[in-house]
Amino acid sequence: MAPSSPEPPPPAPDKELCDIADYVLRQPVERREAFETARYCLMDALACAFEALSFPACARLLGPLVPGTRVPGGSRVPGTDLELDPVAAAFGLGCLIRWLDYNDTWLAAEWGHPSDNLGAILSVADYVSRQRAVGGAQGLSMAHVLAALVKAYEIQGVLALENSLNRRGFDHVLLVKVASAAVVTHLMGGGRDQVLSALSNAWVDGPTLRCYRHAPNTGSRKSWAAADAASRAVRLSFLALEGEMGYPTALSDGHWGFYKTFLGGEGLRRSRPYGSYVVENILFKAAFPAEFHAQTAAEAALQLSPRVRDRVGDIREILLTTQEPALRIIHKTGPLRNPADRDHCLQYITAVCLLKGSLDSGDYGEEASRDPRIDGLRAKMTVKEDPEFTRAYYDPARRSVANAVRVRFKDGASTENLVVEYPLGHPRRRGEGLPMVREKFKRGLERVFSGRRLEEILRVFDDPQRLDSLPAHDFMGLLWKG
Repeated sequence: MAPSSPEPPPPAPDKELCDIADYVLRQPVERREAFETARYCLMDALACAFEALSFPACARLLGPLVPGTRVPGGSRVPGTDLELDPVAAAFGLGCLIRWLDYNDTWLAAEWGHPSDNLGAILSVADYVSRQRAVGGAQGLSMAHVLAALVKAYEIQGVLALENSLNRRGFDHVLLVKVASAAVVTHLMGGGRDQVLSALSNAWVDGPTLRCYRHAPNTGSRKSWAAADAASRAVRLSFLALEGEMGYPTALSDGHWGFYKTFLGGEGLRRSRPYGSYVVENILFKAAFPAEFHAQTAAEAALQLSPRVRDRVGDIREILLTTQEPALRIIHKTGPLRNPADRDHCLQYITAVCLLKGSLDSGDYGEEASRDPRIDGLRAKMTVKEDPEFTRAYYDPARRSVANAVRVRFKDGASTENLVVEYPLGHPRRRGEGLPMVREKFKRGLERVFSGRRLEEILRVFDDPQRLDSLPAHDFMGLLWKG
């Protein structure tokens, strides 16, 4: 009987999988600016979470899958008394961070919100750190958590620079799942094989459709889609730690791989190495909750409001000049059916700012939307693209998000064409924006905590060395109401 031929060796993992895994496992975060900005990212995300707690539509999604289930020693959801398994906690915290469309943003060929990864990162860090402490070992420090934040932001953001999922009808939250799977597997102690397993399985899952972000299907899933991706990443990481296999050519397989199936045979494009570029250039929604392509339109409208709001009946036309991405995703006419529709409408956001001289999350609710003046102003708006705004948007040296607003009156008078090129949360306006992020965090904290607890949390964030050295489970304990 002839001896059987040996099995061929498994294929080498795809280069992109290896590059991500090696970045997560082997490359330290060394730039001080990256850590400093990461602390503000953490503050900003928690501010969003604390504000979202007061919205019943969000609060009802929190908690265990089976009502009443508690997981002693599990992961705690900030601002609540919930103690859950890390998968459920990642979903809950992810919902809170993303619900109001108020968290930080990354704009490129693909859009997204890198703080969406914090649902997974903080939940896993709390669980791992608690388990270590129970076993007498040292818990994970917040410096480890901040480094994971930097790396998740970088993976999601760098992949977004040149790869547009939205043009193919897919949603950006796939990149949240990919980034979170890599960093939380590492936080849980996984080695290269485990990180590659979780990563490849994240790509194998494939992307979701983004129909829930656009009429006529705009709906609340856009506020929990990233939470779903983060919680799925945690689940895949646990599977990888249990020894579940990965799929080395999940991306490049010529018949069944991600490139062939979802990208028409094209590979992922990436022209810059992984480092800390994304977190250092992140965009904060420092002043008001609105889809980021509309932030500068809101700011322009707020500046014009004192000259306009007492003459609403005299307005003949409102001219909005914008960039192509805004024209594509938030230029909406006709009925707006729910808050998810309104907070992604350039005209609605601009109208509210002109009328009120302010903008907050409540302005997207049913009662606020019944003000007939809002739709009256929307009907008078003309929206057009300025090609220079679009060029500056995609220019890596500028990365502006420009909008302009002009109001014309029936008597022939007109405001100036008020251009705002860089929003308050842009790196070019850090001096203005970062103090506003801290104030936003303080306002969020005051919704949930008071007295000594509030003061203690603020002191921790105002002392970077103390924050960095604090065990993650002690940090999460400060934010928990159990």
